[in-house]
Amino acid sequence: MTNLTNLWQIHQDAKWPEALDNAEGELMMLDTVIVGCITYYVEEKELDPQRVEILQDSLSELDQLLPDLPDEGMEYFSRLRQLGTFILKESSDAHTS
Repeated sequence: MTNLTNLWQIHQDAKWPEALDNAEGELMMLDTVIVGCITYYVEEKELDPQRVEILQDSLSELDQLLPDLPDEGMEYFSRLRQLGTFILKESSDAHTS
């Protein structure tokens, strides 16, 4: 959990990236949804099936946008993706153990 906690703190301290161009609205929505799932996981130490599905869909949408992001946006959203992927794995591992 320490790696998650450290990375989560870094992400919370990060500024919103500028110059996201046409994808900014969609990225804001994905950020809100993914951060909501991460916050829930940090507080509850698990994700319910509905949040797992929402997070998987959101990460898939984010994957489609990542290649076109400028460097500043790439750093922010790659970290967000890493956090989301981490909690999906942890949640999956908890349900299979």
